[in-house]
Parts: sequence; structure tokens; C-alpha cells
Amino acid sequence: MDEKVAIGNHIAEHGVAGDGATWAVELKEARKTYRTGPIEIPALRGVSLRIAPGEFLAIAGPSGSGKTTLLNIIGGLDRADDGEVWVEGKNLQLLSSGELAHMRLERLGFVFQAYNLLPVLTAMENAEFTLLLQGVPVERRRERVQKLFLEIGLAGLENRRPGELSGGQQQRVAVARAMVTEPVLILADEPTANLDSATALSLLDVMEKLNRDHGTTFVFSTHDPQVMERSRRWIRLRDGQIASDAAHASHVLPFVDLDALVKFSK
Repeated sequence: MDEKVAIGNHIAEHGVAGDGATWAVELKEARKTYRTGPIEIPALRGVSLRIAPGEFLAIAGPSGSGKTTLLNIIGGLDRADDGEVWVEGKNLQLLSSGELAHMRLERLGFVFQAYNLLPVLTAMENAEFTLLLQGVPVERRRERVQKLFLEIGLAGLENRRPGELSGGQQQRVAVARAMVTEPVLILADEPTANLDSATALSLLDVMEKLNRDHGTTFVFSTHDPQVMERSRRWIRLRDGQIASDAAHASHVLPFVDLDALVKFSK
């Protein structure tokens, strides 16, 4: 068996922290079917996987393979029809809509292909919006956003509106909005799709630095070979099932936060 595939399979089956660890994400036979009148369209067909805290992982596959559905179910934006979906030790299938909304607000971050910035707000106001919803005082909001803007190369652009920013800058604002609440998990759906290759690589540099410095788990849905190449593990979907799960041999352990795994297991 190829060494990369063997290591990826080992992580998926056993992890890196030993028995008893709580995973950042764990799915057990998750299934989802969409219905349009009498027509049934299976999106996920019994997906099982484990993601350790601190991973930088890409989910790839052709259109219709189930990538976005999988991200939406992990993020509590949609529910599986069957199976178990665990995020940070909580079974999302058992949470109410209000509890899911609270978890998304407090513990998860989202980065979308279309940026989803509010055009009437400045970059600062867009980035701090989730903190506003959390009730964080204005001084603390501004302090956290400014610190993050400095870290990801947006210092000096705080007062520009989205229409005054390049595509790469807008996506960095979206990443800042996702990161500023210090989530345990960021789900990024095709984050580089609207960017040229140089800008995409620059954005990946930013997200990889945030992953490395903050220990935040990143899960991407992508068609982009650059994202797959930079990811330290990639899962390929085909027809709603996992076709392969592989990791770069040199990248597995150094970037997984073992302390976080121990902490989660307590």
C-alpha cells in the first residue's frame, strides 16, 4: 500500500492520540438524501471519518460528489438523515436548531466562495460582525480585529468597503471574520474559486499560518489542486462516498496539536 494512503488510513482509523481522544469532527455512517417531488438524490451514502484537532484538510471530488453537503452537515447548516455527526464531542443530530445556531456562533467559523461580505459595512465592521452578535464590547472587538488584520496583511484597509477591495483582500476579510471569534474549527467552501493562482497561494499562506499559530482546525471543500497540494490530508469523495483518504507522510504529526487531543479527551 502507498505510504501516504497507509498513513491517511491510520489517522482516519486510529488518530494520533490513542484511545479515548475526542475528535474535532467524527462522522459515523452519515447519510443525506435530497428529495424533489418523487425524485430522490443521494448526496452522502454512509460517510464515516475522523478529523483530529489542528488538521489542515481538504475534501475534494467532482461536482455532485457531496463535498458541500458534507461541509454543511459538519457545520450544522444541514442535518444528516441518518448516522452520527460529532463536532467537539457533541452529537449534532441531538441538538435543537437553537443549540446548533449557538454552536455555529461560538465555536465554528465559515469561509464561503462568494465572500458573503455586507457591502454597506467596512472591512472592520464586516470582520467584527460575529463578535457583535456575541455581545463583545466595541473596544475589545476593534482590538481583536486590528490584531488579526495586522497578522494577515489587512492593516490600513479597515475603513474600506468590499467594493474598494480586491478579491483576495475581500476573502482575507472573510477569513478574519471566521477567525476573530477564535473558533475550534473553520469550514471553507471553495475559498480560492474566485481568485487567481497567485492570490490563492497568498490566501493559503495566511490560512496555513493561522492553523499553525492558533491550532485551529481547517476543513476545505475544493476543486483547486493548489489547495489539495497545500493540505496535509485530503479526502476524495465520489458519488457521496469516500473514495480515498491520504496524508502527506512528512506533514502528519508536526501540525496536529497533540496537547489539544489530550485536552479534548479529558
